[in-house]
Amino acid sequence: MSQWRIPADQLPGQNDGNEPSGDSGRQSTATAQRSTRLGEELEGLVYRFHQRLIDELEAEKLEAMPPDKRRQAVQEAVKALLARESLNALVRDAVATRVVDEVVGLGPIEPLLHDSSISEVMVNAPDEVYFERDGIMYQSDVRFRDVDHVMQIVERIIAPLGRRVDESSPMVDARLADGSRVNVIIPPLAPKSPTMTIRKFLRSKLTMDDLVSVGTLSSEVGQFLGACVELRTNILVSGGTGTGKTTLLNAVSAFIPDSERIVTIEDPLELQLQQPHVISLEARPPNVDGRGEVTQRELLRNTLRMRPDRILIGEVRGGEAFDMLNAMNTGHEGSLSTIHSNSPRDALARLENMVLMANLDLPVRAIREQISSALHLVLQIARFRDGGRRITHVTEVAGMEGQIVTLQDIFRFEQKGIDENGRILGQLQATGIRPSFAEGFEQAGIALPEGLFQNVVEW
Repeated sequence: MSQWRIPADQLPGQNDGNEPSGDSGRQSTATAQRSTRLGEELEGLVYRFHQRLIDELEAEKLEAMPPDKRRQAVQEAVKALLARESLNALVRDAVATRVVDEVVGLGPIEPLLHDSSISEVMVNAPDEVYFERDGIMYQSDVRFRDVDHVMQIVERIIAPLGRRVDESSPMVDARLADGSRVNVIIPPLAPKSPTMTIRKFLRSKLTMDDLVSVGTLSSEVGQFLGACVELRTNILVSGGTGTGKTTLLNAVSAFIPDSERIVTIEDPLELQLQQPHVISLEARPPNVDGRGEVTQRELLRNTLRMRPDRILIGEVRGGEAFDMLNAMNTGHEGSLSTIHSNSPRDALARLENMVLMANLDLPVRAIREQISSALHLVLQIARFRDGGRRITHVTEVAGMEGQIVTLQDIFRFEQKGIDENGRILGQLQATGIRPSFAEGFEQAGIALPEGLFQNVVEW
């Protein structure tokens, strides 16, 4: 009978996120060594009981069960197994939870995925696991046994999707059952260890009011964007990785009337539209033989035959840019999309390059004319040093001057300083320029706050 008796007050915990990664150096060397030793002892217990459980359970019967029944069956088997061991209650509960996670979950990172305050989980190596909370990176105390342990979890993620990752195909994108995005890259491309990045899927739909409350934009600008959607302007959301482009697109799309038919095109699915009449399409990668790929461009072409009132492209990243601009210019106004870029001007330059990727041999001026006539607004969003995500520019695409697409900022974020907690202070300010389509609001009977374009927009 096992005689493991780790003191309850010495059970290793995980970094709760109160101290950023790097602050762990403040702990004494002795404390750090003790925590590591206890963590290894607990992992040893988990591994041993996991192996014993595998011998006792019927794998095929277990796989045939629904997920909730499977977890319940494993929990009962683990409790029965641990009941025969001499373990204190706290250690027994910790081991039971970890063993269940090993059998039916994603192992050591399962608690991080269930923490609603965590937005991203990154596994750099078996003993290097990081997570993001409120826009700030922290190092977790959870760890894998070894590289093989990491690969077991990777295989558990991608196997149900029919994907594979090996030396001949060392990179893969996948999705968890809840919609969270997963990227995996393994040796030899990542020589140190298989690396896994999980961007968690938000179960709650953030509304425009939610974004206003966290300072992403002001209520007045939120009203303006709602009016633009109602007026059926074409909007491009621009920003870097992890800035909240999809979240902003979700919030803006909430202003689309319920009576309209919406078709979304994504790779992978992320949008959570709130309207009843939504058709979601997802691009498909090639199979093991390199066949069966369906690109976003092919989906967009098919979408035009589906009688959409609005087309939403989760992220434009290739030759579909040309078809998107064409659709915007030929009766599909009110379309929305996102693009990776650091500024409104860079967003248009990237869009131009993507059209060139379609291999249509169009002159640059013709492409720019397409862009200037198709797009109305570019929303630039950025993540700041304090972890906050804020709209920095609301920019109108005003037309062409010679060979150049003309842009004019309607609202611009002005930083005023930093408070004692390190939070950046600032506000969106009106530049004094009215958008060229402003008369359309009056004609459509859409009311906007008085003096919206002349006065400073206060938070």
